[in-house]
Amino acid sequence: MTSLPSIDTIFDEYELLEGEDRYRLLIDLGRQLEPMPDALKTDATKVRGCSASVWVYPTTADGRLHFLADSNAAITKGIVALILSAVQDKPAEEVARMDVSEALAPFELRKHLSANRTQGVPNMIALVKETAERLAA
Repeated sequence: MTSLPSIDTIFDEYELLEGEDRYRLLIDLGRQLEPMPDALKTDATKVRGCSASVWVYPTTADGRLHFLADSNAAITKGIVALILSAVQDKPAEEVARMDVSEALAPFELRKHLSANRTQGVPNMIALVKETAERLAA
């Protein structure tokens, strides 16, 4: 299992960068995602509402959430990795209580990225939250 840096660690670097360097940071973050087997990239694991194709497959171990994810677009994959950095390998109960949108707020994604790149973010967050709530129950 590859572990993503914490969202706080990512933000510490992100806030020091501007423009294209922020894109590069997101692309590099996306490269750190654990590889998702092609067999898991199905209609059932596809996140709706994203301009690029995004697949997310939740797993659990010892009550902790772990997501496999991928995208066919580099920056979108980085955004997916950013979202997962806030929740990856945390207890389902903690993620169910978490405000993931609030955790992402300091990044001001809507300000720095096109609407196309951010339109699927709420759906991705909803999928993570629904999975956490279902497993926490």
